[in-house]
Amino acid sequence: MALLLRKRLILIETESSYGTDPTPNGADAVLVKGLEITPQSSDVVSRDLIRPYLGASQQLLANTRVECSFSVELAGSGAAGTAPQYGKALKACGLAETVVANTRVTYDPVSASFSSVTIHYLIDGVRHKVTGCRGNVAITANVGEIPTLDFTFTGIYVAPDDSALVTPTYVNQDDPLIFKNGNTSSFQLLSYAGALQSFSFDLGNSTVYRELVGGSKEVLITDRASTGSVTIEAVALGTKDYFASAVDDDAALGNLQFTHGSVAGNIVQFTSSKVDIGDVSYGDQDGIAMLNIPYTCVPDAAANVEFDLVYT
Repeated sequence: MALLLRKRLILIETESSYGTDPTPNGADAVLVKGLEITPQSSDVVSRDLIRPYLGASQQLLANTRVECSFSVELAGSGAAGTAPQYGKALKACGLAETVVANTRVTYDPVSASFSSVTIHYLIDGVRHKVTGCRGNVAITANVGEIPTLDFTFTGIYVAPDDSALVTPTYVNQDDPLIFKNGNTSSFQLLSYAGALQSFSFDLGNSTVYRELVGGSKEVLITDRASTGSVTIEAVALGTKDYFASAVDDDAALGNLQFTHGSVAGNIVQFTSSKVDIGDVSYGDQDGIAMLNIPYTCVPDAAANVEFDLVYT
């Protein structure tokens, strides 16, 4: 019987012991879009044999792992102080989760004690279990669109099996809001509240899959370099001179922030006071001059304070 691609489901649960499947169920379902899986991703080793006739050599597979990617809508849980359903995925990208009951949930980068998740990817009766998942997340926000968190994960390969689709219980993911004036507010870059067209952010995790003799299969986060860009309307230099900020204030770090949403339980704020901007360039939108401004989030001596992602 043919498998229907439309009938897919993803379950995500935090592992209490790395690489051990916590057996997620329907209550661990996450509403996603753009769901993709590479069920087997291996390093191909060719034997490259020398023989007195033409033909290929046998190909051997090493370090077989699984890669999975998906996006979630940038929205809160619907209740202030309750983590969004995809919070487990954020933690598995090297972020710590701090909950203040009935008030806020904050995600901050860490440099040790990384969380991990097991992902169950189900496609119309076939189940792929992926354990020990760690990965990276990016934010994409353009005016007139639904902003998203875009996840990419690598995990340990487990042989797939036949398993009926579970009944999902979708909770703690409120309805999204369009990224636009009114829904989105409080934008600033280097203390200037410009007219924002788009915002992007990449946590910039470096991940590696290791499978050594005498060791264990594991996905490691080995580095982080958080970058992104904003596109805003160009203004007179007397109003704000980002060109001078990029060149003259090379050692200075400034702020970057925006707030999306206005109703408690569905407000998301990105904030950083550690932004270093790069070369500024011009763009065009509807005949209006725009500034494309790349940035890097730089930790200070306290470490792990490049940015905050706050849900209230």
